[in-house]
Amino acid sequence: MSADQSPAQNELLSVIEDRRLVVCVGSGGVGKTTTAAAIAIQAAIAGRRAIVVTIDPARRLANSLGLEALGNDERQIPLEKFEQFGVKPKGTLHAMMLDTRTTFDEVIARVSPDDTTRSRVLGNRVYRHISDTLSASHDYMASEKLYDLHNSGRYDLVVLDTPPMKNAIDFLEASGRLSRFLDEKIVGWFLKPHEDGRKRGIQLLSGTGSLVYRLLGNVFGNEFLDEIAEFFLAFHQLIAGFRERAEAVSALLRNRQLTRFVVVCTPQSTSMEEARYFHSQLVEREMPGGLFVVNQVTPHAGTERAEDNSGRFLGQMEREWIADHLGSAADDGELRVFCDRLEGHFDRAVARANEEQRAIESLKAFAGRKVQIVDVPRMEDDIFDFDGLLAIDKHLFGVDSETPSPDDNSPSEAETHKDEGRKTA
Repeated sequence: MSADQSPAQNELLSVIEDRRLVVCVGSGGVGKTTTAAAIAIQAAIAGRRAIVVTIDPARRLANSLGLEALGNDERQIPLEKFEQFGVKPKGTLHAMMLDTRTTFDEVIARVSPDDTTRSRVLGNRVYRHISDTLSASHDYMASEKLYDLHNSGRYDLVVLDTPPMKNAIDFLEASGRLSRFLDEKIVGWFLKPHEDGRKRGIQLLSGTGSLVYRLLGNVFGNEFLDEIAEFFLAFHQLIAGFRERAEAVSALLRNRQLTRFVVVCTPQSTSMEEARYFHSQLVEREMPGGLFVVNQVTPHAGTERAEDNSGRFLGQMEREWIADHLGSAADDGELRVFCDRLEGHFDRAVARANEEQRAIESLKAFAGRKVQIVDVPRMEDDIFDFDGLLAIDKHLFGVDSETPSPDDNSPSEAETHKDEGRKTA
């Protein structure tokens, strides 16, 4: 750890060097997407093959990474985008935006035992309707995409920007949701009492549910019931695959050697409360957390009061400077009013900074001494470009991502290699 790095910054740096998955979680509007992108950028600079997966459909992130748009295809960030800001990454960076419908179809293809079953499911109208509904569950699809990218072997680090969650445990439980829906007992009720599964839907769905399905048959027709029967018959062959996949995803998210959750929040009370709750859920499920990023923190720098003016913010020197710049247009009364307003703004900034620091200390006390909290100050402008993401990295990791200009007297990297080659020869 360098002298300029805090323990929390060093911890986050070790995460991108050692882990395979980083999952950014938190409520909406706290800078989660920006944080995920900045983490992936630093990972690429450090030498890893990184990809950031976002749920945010806005073009802002794509544009900031040098792309016109993001889609379900994995797009590499051009090397020129780094070099434009004096950065030479040792690794690579890709980005993509989750397409939930396509992701669900890909999952069906992977768990299908054969091409015939896959075609039966994907071509079924009942499946198309259910997939439209389930694909709206971004948290489930995010966990599935995370698992596939990890297993692909194409990347050293996958950084996931999870969707904003009204209920903090949605993402943590998402991997087993569909397998529970497709429980064998539930599907078996629809298939009973015909075990061979080759009879027409109006006959197949008889017995306990006959009254219900006679009504459905009268309303939608027997063809509709045939498609329901076909859907459950096909899905019955996928249950084992979904269950195995759910267990594998759950194990991956709990693997402390591979995965780390980063809880992103702001110092406001509501966001802090949600961060504490999410941390407690990670602890309860024995998932690797203990790392927070608090965005939009009011900096304490410049909050010292002048010693020569009875503890006021503006000393005599500052007041004289203001008077000179206001010129003759301002009399003593106007100058006093103007300075009083500046004092008022300063007092409010100090009060806000102190309140936010107390909130951060309260979060640390709640989560325990072993947790690490990285503060990112409130930026003057919204982060909408690559330079802004690099600025975020300086606060997240305590390192300067920009490559320093070579000294005129120092040999270039190419020249150094030539000299080493001569010595070897």
